[in-house]
Amino acid sequence: MKKKKSAWGSIYLIFVFLLLYFPIFYLIFYAFNKGGTMNTFTGITFAYFRKLFVDSRLLLIVCKTFLLAFLSALLATLIGTFGAIGIYYIRKQYNKNTLLNLNNVLLVSPDVIIGASFLILFTFMGWQLGFISVLFSHIAFSIPIVVLMILPKLKEMSASMLDAAYDLGANNLQILSKVILPFLTPGIIAGYFMAFTYSVDDFAVTFFVTGNGFTTLAVEIYSRARRGVSLEINALSAIVFLFSLLLVIGYYFINTDKEKDKRRRKTFMEIAK
Repeated sequence: MKKKKSAWGSIYLIFVFLLLYFPIFYLIFYAFNKGGTMNTFTGITFAYFRKLFVDSRLLLIVCKTFLLAFLSALLATLIGTFGAIGIYYIRKQYNKNTLLNLNNVLLVSPDVIIGASFLILFTFMGWQLGFISVLFSHIAFSIPIVVLMILPKLKEMSASMLDAAYDLGANNLQILSKVILPFLTPGIIAGYFMAFTYSVDDFAVTFFVTGNGFTTLAVEIYSRARRGVSLEINALSAIVFLFSLLLVIGYYFINTDKEKDKRRRKTFMEIAK
């Protein structure tokens, strides 16, 4: 019976992954189509990749999009990390639960509502829509994601570590920099990658707050798709997917190294005892 359940579970997982990845690989496959359409594959060509690399406007938009994602993820991770620490160490449970619920509301709120709210706010304040308005919006919706990634790591942290640091004469700043932040590093890295990913592929919020002088990759693809999908976009999708794959592999190795270091420290402490 267990073997049958395991077999059905494997089939279900294969089906789910096929459902998720088939559209992506279908898009990438036709990036090499000589026929120029996504209807019939007539032969292999790299013409659309060459066309992509001479499209200076699209390449500039890609660079701006990744610069935006890098800055917004960095600032959101910085704010979200200290925000998570602040929420975790609030003594009154009612206040802590209130802040957590406010944080979670932003996670489940529709992007259209968030985007429209930011548009109204920036218009009311008289801000010109552009890179800065998009940057602030991306930071705002990324902070709750970072908080959510770091809070579980804070709950895993043993209070005895902090007590030992206090006993050794460490002050609050030293405990934060030498104990808490190193322990939270896996959560901080995960939060950064999640914020970076959300920023790169966000469309709804960005569509509301972007101006005439600035656009992102998602908005540009949408505007081009309305005129008819070009296989140049397929080629770009293939490169972005490859870049995302490299990020995931890099995150895996970073996390593996952290786990190895953690096991080594645990073994050393056991030997020292």
